[in-house]
Amino acid sequence: MATGQGWRLGARTRKWYLVGHLVSAAAWFGLDLALGILAVTAMVTDDPAVITTSLHALQFFAVWPMFAASVLTLATGTVLGLSSRYGLVRYWWVVAKLAVNVLMAVLILVALRPGIDAAGNPADLLPPVVVAPSLLLFSYLATVFKPWGRVRRTPAGKTLVRDTA
Repeated sequence: MATGQGWRLGARTRKWYLVGHLVSAAAWFGLDLALGILAVTAMVTDDPAVITTSLHALQFFAVWPMFAASVLTLATGTVLGLSSRYGLVRYWWVVAKLAVNVLMAVLILVALRPGIDAAGNPADLLPPVVVAPSLLLFSYLATVFKPWGRVRRTPAGKTLVRDTA
């Protein structure tokens, strides 16, 4: 249905997009946690077979399933944002979530994928093990608490500034 601010999804369709968004975000978080468990297991063991198995397991599921989950989260979140009063750039918390999602999707391809392929030392995987779940948790908390104010444009309409009102 069209409104003055754009279009709206029907209630049933919106719920299905919301389910898709929640499931893809949860899958992404779960895959990140599994990456952490495997990387930490490889770091703390002295058994070469466990290290090798952990690193091989990472190559099978870490990059492409995580990237797919990030793209699904981005796609469903974009539809939900565009079809709701929150928009994509109306509120700072939505802008922050969008930026985190895009940044992490890019990092999966340009940093994590080569890092896993070249990981001879499991400790090299420690930064993504800490950073990725932290950023995803930040996104979850931003969704719940909706911090900061609305984004407003300057009179020139060119830059975004924080609306403190």
